[in-house]
Amino acid sequence: MYEYNYDRIVWLIMCGIAGFLRTSAPTADESTLKRMGEVIKHRGPDASGEYLDDHIGLAHRRLSILDLSSQGNQPMLSADGHLIIVFNGEIYNYLALRAELERSGVCFKTATDTEVIVELYQKLGSACLAQLNGMFAFAIWDTVEKTLFLARDRIGKKPLYYYHGGGDRLAFASEIKSLLQLPGINRDIELTAIPDYLKYLYIPAPKTIYRNIYKLPAAHCLTVRLGQAPLVSEYWDVDFSTAAGFSQGDAEDALLELLEDSTACRMIADVPLGSFLSGGIDSSAVVALMAKVSQGPVKTCTIGFDDKRHDESLYAREFATLLGTDHYEYIARGNLQDTVALMPKYFDEPFADSSAIPTYHVSRLARQAVTVALAGDGGDENFAGYDKYGTELKENLARYLVPTPILTMLQATSRCFSHPLARKVGSLTSSALLDPARAFYHTNSFVDDMILNQLLADGVRGSCTGYDPGEHTTRYWDKVRGADHVTCMLYTDLKTYLPDDILVKVDRMSMAHCLEVRAPFLDYRIIEFAASLPSKWKIQGNRKKIILRNTFSRLLPSGILNRPKHGFTVPLDAWFRGELKAFTERYLLHRPILAEYLNPKTVQRLWQEHQEHKAHHGTLLWSLLMLSLWQKEYLES
Repeated sequence: MYEYNYDRIVWLIMCGIAGFLRTSAPTADESTLKRMGEVIKHRGPDASGEYLDDHIGLAHRRLSILDLSSQGNQPMLSADGHLIIVFNGEIYNYLALRAELERSGVCFKTATDTEVIVELYQKLGSACLAQLNGMFAFAIWDTVEKTLFLARDRIGKKPLYYYHGGGDRLAFASEIKSLLQLPGINRDIELTAIPDYLKYLYIPAPKTIYRNIYKLPAAHCLTVRLGQAPLVSEYWDVDFSTAAGFSQGDAEDALLELLEDSTACRMIADVPLGSFLSGGIDSSAVVALMAKVSQGPVKTCTIGFDDKRHDESLYAREFATLLGTDHYEYIARGNLQDTVALMPKYFDEPFADSSAIPTYHVSRLARQAVTVALAGDGGDENFAGYDKYGTELKENLARYLVPTPILTMLQATSRCFSHPLARKVGSLTSSALLDPARAFYHTNSFVDDMILNQLLADGVRGSCTGYDPGEHTTRYWDKVRGADHVTCMLYTDLKTYLPDDILVKVDRMSMAHCLEVRAPFLDYRIIEFAASLPSKWKIQGNRKKIILRNTFSRLLPSGILNRPKHGFTVPLDAWFRGELKAFTERYLLHRPILAEYLNPKTVQRLWQEHQEHKAHHGTLLWSLLMLSLWQKEYLES
């Protein structure tokens, strides 16, 4: 059914994968595989491939970088023909792994990293994952053992979803929309995912909005043998317990060396390559590191807004001029409704990080100039860059220094006043009175329990009786409980917010434009090194990312190093009172079917409070709008 041609060299970079065991969909055929691939064509528009036998179907979409030859086509066979692989991603150390395999007698037919993975798996089985440095999601079918093996990279750069209908009935795909092409797959909703979503603005792994569809968590693999249930296991974790043993100065030198290497290996490409540039520390550092090894000006791309409170384009432009980059800039204005309406198409389930809008635009801008873009994602989670970390440390200090009766009195007193200072005191004391894990859950959630209870429709609220969305946060916190407060926060965000929000947003918005995004800060060596450093080198009081700022003082001007963190935010409050007002009223207030999930009276009240400036509900209204648009896109049609 599938032809393999090894005449020419090709290096694959981004792809989409899908497949099914035939027990999960007995009537599925080659046309099913083609549909599963076609709906994720944006992940790899250059070529497609399918494999189908009595037990399994595999589909692949690819974007080729060096040429369009068939040498790197997938599904790909191992040398002995026993294994078949579909792979999405890139292995940065594949040449070293290939050389080692060749020394052990392996003969390669291609120059691809795909073939290195399958031959490494042939030799080591699941232990091969420990040797891979890259971003990846892949599936390997063993034709002899009748076993399917799925794996996802350590931090979750590449997505991987699976359907499990009981027993060995399993299918997988890069995006949920592929799984929805399978005959017999229903769209029953996992109702506990609704409060999860409203709390976090995303649905935490391993859950999705659909009852029998799951996210394979980052750093996990799945094995299923015909006739048996699948086994999911973790193969890597972030370890904060081992100290690096460096002086701070030596640590800065080692960190810079690591970042130089992780950046350089992500610049290997035979296509136009550039970088996102926000004007903040992380993206500016990446551009500066790229400039050190680039033979010409680095191409940089930034997004701006007319609302100056949310616009960083001036800072990005200044740094681009200083460094002499080939700079591209886009100011987001006009056609806002059209962009907003597109969001559910790419995310497949409710997702409400509003910075997806500028990420969409900067990806579109970048794709006009480059095929691969580097980004600064991961700097905040590794080195304590978010403002919330400083606030949490103050609350934790109060938790241990101020007696509980005094905290309780201050909390009660603060409720009697409307002054902003009183609200800050109330917030601080409320968090200080909670267990640290619960307090961090509240910090990371976007609607309080009272409003959530009022928002949920009766049927959803009844189905979620006794359900606690906070468990997604506290279970990770508890894994490192006993460590210092900074470590607990960073570990929890590395396991939740980063893979389930930030990386989902970047993957979907870049893939929407056939753009590959690579993040040097998310090299697992950087993550492990950062975890080995003392928390006091990362954050002290209001000083954040201390060691990163010190390290990059050799590369960046003081204006960037000392500028307060801005964040990739959008003017939601203003949008809902202006450009998006009529659009939102249409899709949020005049859709009776939405009452299946939400209480219309509460939605109307929140909308009125926002319009009358009695409250600023921009983030909450955005999450409700995205839920409504997702329902329209995937359930009504």
